[in-house]
Amino acid sequence: MLYNETIMKSYEKIAKILRTDQDTIRVAEERLSALTGKVGVLDKIMEENWTSIDGRLNILGLTRESSAKEIYDALISKIEADDASFYEAFGRPQVTEPADWQRVLDTIVTSINPKPGFFLKKEKAIEFLKAEPPTKVIEALGYDNIDQLLENEDLMEIYCALRFLQGGEWLNTVFFKQYEKVTPDDFEERPITPIALPKKWGTLAEGFMKKKYHNISHLKEMGIIYVIPLPLEISGETLRNLALLLHYFNEIPFYSDIIRKFANQPETFVGNLQSLLRGDVLDTQITADGGKMPWMVVQRYLAKDDEFDWRLFAPHINPEALHWEKAEHLLMVVARQIDGFSTDLAFWKNLNWVGDYFKSDAGIDVLVSFNLVDTAMALVQQKEMVKYLYHHQESMWNKIFLEYFGQEEMEAMMKEYIIKGYMEL
Repeated sequence: MLYNETIMKSYEKIAKILRTDQDTIRVAEERLSALTGKVGVLDKIMEENWTSIDGRLNILGLTRESSAKEIYDALISKIEADDASFYEAFGRPQVTEPADWQRVLDTIVTSINPKPGFFLKKEKAIEFLKAEPPTKVIEALGYDNIDQLLENEDLMEIYCALRFLQGGEWLNTVFFKQYEKVTPDDFEERPITPIALPKKWGTLAEGFMKKKYHNISHLKEMGIIYVIPLPLEISGETLRNLALLLHYFNEIPFYSDIIRKFANQPETFVGNLQSLLRGDVLDTQITADGGKMPWMVVQRYLAKDDEFDWRLFAPHINPEALHWEKAEHLLMVVARQIDGFSTDLAFWKNLNWVGDYFKSDAGIDVLVSFNLVDTAMALVQQKEMVKYLYHHQESMWNKIFLEYFGQEEMEAMMKEYIIKGYMEL
């Protein structure tokens, strides 16, 4: 069955999915069409959305008449099955066993061959630690001073521990103040460092982490991706962890490319670097001149903090959604590398922006995301009845933009305008 635009015009349907004003989408379509000469793009997007959903519902044994809960439950079951496949293929890795997850990290590196990044030199990192010693880390490990810490512990592990032992206030008001003095010469090219932290760090971290949803993180400026040996003890843990790792393996090179570009302008290097690492997002409504329209670059998932943030409803592109899209593709690459079951994962291919409204048991329209990450995250927090939609919605904004300009141009524009916060189209 083809998408029937007599029921609802494409821009109206997309506006409903994105929870924004219909005129916002209609005007965006008119402007981008005039700019590129491409017509019928939103119709094409909704046609593809309709076809993708029909195909997946057929695989799940469902129909368009199925309830939102039936579809949601079937997607959750699919994620659980794929998670189990990865768990078995990786030899049943336990997050509490660093050797298990170091093996996963090594497999990822072998599978995707990540390119080197542009990171803070280790000697500069040591200088920062000596100038502002992390007292909580020093005390937690039973040392007397920073020299003992540096003599006995791995530098990269220490930097990971800053995030979960020292706390955000100290990092932002004390430690990161030192970044005001860095220059391009303080950075160097080197490979990304993936670390499965030793067990002692998991023991120390447990008392500092209020919610154990974040046992994986990264440091953009150091080029580190790390796993804390803490179990989430929830369904979907292996797939969720793997997807998050692959996300960071995409995000870090993206930011390295931007920092390299900053290095060509030493006079603005520090300010731009700090803005980038803070994740600044424009918070002023812009009006463009000469019939142009502003299109924002939003480098964070604002909906995590405020689902009604005005910037979510204005035309924008989101690098985070792009990193997740690439991570979903790389899941299939890793699956082929370890056990050849990528055919099952093909179910999720190109679904990052796909979703639609279905009736609840009470007859109410409910938006169902077919996005792998939304579904995986929903499974992780299923006990709390948290349902994720924002990965899908941000991917939809990207989808609109790239259908006019292409993904390569979209990524270039993200990097070009991420500090300014918007472009005029």
